[in-house]
Amino acid sequence: MSATAPLPLSDHRRRLLDAMAACVAIQGYPDTTIADIAAQARVSKRTFYEHFGSKADCLVALYRTASAQALDVLRQAIDPARPWQEQVEQALGAYLQVLAANPVLLRTLFIEILGLGEIGLKARREVVRDIADFIARTVAGSGDAAVVTPWPHLHQTAVGVVGAINELVLEAIENDRVDRLPELTTATARWVRALFEAVRPAG
Repeated sequence: MSATAPLPLSDHRRRLLDAMAACVAIQGYPDTTIADIAAQARVSKRTFYEHFGSKADCLVALYRTASAQALDVLRQAIDPARPWQEQVEQALGAYLQVLAANPVLLRTLFIEILGLGEIGLKARREVVRDIADFIARTVAGSGDAAVVTPWPHLHQTAVGVVGAINELVLEAIENDRVDRLPELTTATARWVRALFEAVRPAG
């Protein structure tokens, strides 16, 4: 019996997510096994199954966790006192910067998640919705989601914006240009502002 006190379950989960990211980066998702993840995290397979039902569940959890952290970066990047146009550019710049900071994890989240079928697509749709909601509220000038309800085109446009940015990220991954994603901030912000100015009610 080890003399070391057991780690809190939350710490085990964090280590398993970190291990999933590391294993997939090294050998790809298809070749990664639960035994690999457990060994990398220095826990037992039993501990793995206490947190995740399958390898796919673990990857989805990693995707959601990393996406939530990216959304937090967006929230912290904006200055609510500034015009919404400036807030959009601030958020875009921060988002592209955080994506570029970890190209290995970025590939895992943007490429591997698409190979999971319906479970991966469902997680991706939820993440796109959350980011789109944030953008729509920013453009509407309110943190209250109810304010956006009368303006459905704002949310629809925001979903389209997130999809377009995701395609730019995928293109950067394919062309090995992830480190240059922040360079897209100014041009991307320009067309994003133009889209919202066309659908945002005056006032």
